Amino acid sequence: MSFGKTYDRWLLIITLLLTGFGMLMIYSSTSVVTPTLAKRNITEFYYFKKHLFTVAVGLIVMFAASKVSPALLRKLAIPLLLVSFVLLILVFVPGIGVSAGGAKRWIRLWPSTFQPSELVKLAMVIFLARFMSMPEYRADRFFYFFMPVAIMGIFQVVFLGQPDFGAAMSLGVLTIGMLFLSGVRLRYIASLLLFCIPIVIKLLQEPYRLKRITSFLDPWKDAKGSGFQLVQSFIALGSGGLTGVGLGKSRQKLDFLPEVHTDFIFSMIGEELGFIVATIVVVLFAVIFLRGVSIANRAKSDFVYYLSYGLSMMLAFQALVNFSVVTGLLPTKGLPLPFISYGGSSLFVNMIAVGILINVSRPEQEQKTKDDLTEIIKRKKAKRAVYGDAL
Repeated sequence: MSFGKTYDRWLLIITLLLTGFGMLMIYSSTSVVTPTLAKRNITEFYYFKKHLFTVAVGLIVMFAASKVSPALLRKLAIPLLLVSFVLLILVFVPGIGVSAGGAKRWIRLWPSTFQPSELVKLAMVIFLARFMSMPEYRADRFFYFFMPVAIMGIFQVVFLGQPDFGAAMSLGVLTIGMLFLSGVRLRYIASLLLFCIPIVIKLLQEPYRLKRITSFLDPWKDAKGSGFQLVQSFIALGSGGLTGVGLGKSRQKLDFLPEVHTDFIFSMIGEELGFIVATIVVVLFAVIFLRGVSIANRAKSDFVYYLSYGLSMMLAFQALVNFSVVTGLLPTKGLPLPFISYGGSSLFVNMIAVGILINVSRPEQEQKTKDDLTEIIKRKKAKRAVYGDAL
């Protein structure tokens, strides 16, 4: 697989390390056929083979994304946002949408399912990078703050209809974070946050969300009920100590810790390989974020600057929330650990994000992007000179 001579090698190496490590931990977490899995006729290699296929396709899409020029990404920003919205609506269409656990978040795609909310986050980052890098963009004007917030709000309404409170919060953090980065006035952001407080309070009053909060505050109060998953996560992390109980020797994966191969795989990493390896995983994600920031700070165009920061925040925020949930710092929320957890949608989108970052890390792409944007600005100025401000 060739990415060129000047790409960010550390970003690629760490991504491949985390992905390979994730394959190992997914096999470890699902290789023991528990009674629950046996009832569903799931064999030792069932999840591993499916994840292996997902990783293979993910590497292909990462390679493809590394070949897409920033200029083409700019052109695709709005179409991609529209496509992601259509896919998001399709989850409500009978025969296409797939329900699980009372939620409608997936669409049926052979040979598996796809979660459009993951694509929405990527599409929103690319759109915001394009929007904020327009020559006419003014961070101090309310219109340029209101437009992306309104688009974000439309997506969030659909998210809450699924319901997917986590996706709505993630999109909100990404959007506000990128707007803050562009230099919008703090009073605009503060006003939006004040406006959202009663809405968030109302949403949190839903019985199942309220139960998550109470179990988060004191999971031991109902250790066999609403606090069961978090308590078992604590037991897994505590059992591992510094060096772990040994690869493949986890006890919590034996039907004690729910979702051990998806949202709570970090707990099993801590149990089997200990605090030292768990810390290394956290550090690797921090390095990915720092590499993305480094790419952004070297950017010669506003589009690549905002795009690199946005993608880095997207990856880092998801990892941070996952770490916080399994360690009891945040209420339980279904966000997988990037590159490591089982799940195709998240892996595909995160691989695309890394592919884009690898592409824009090349100096030659940066110069080409700068030249393209300079040409666009020249054409706009020429048209204004001919047609006047009415254009």
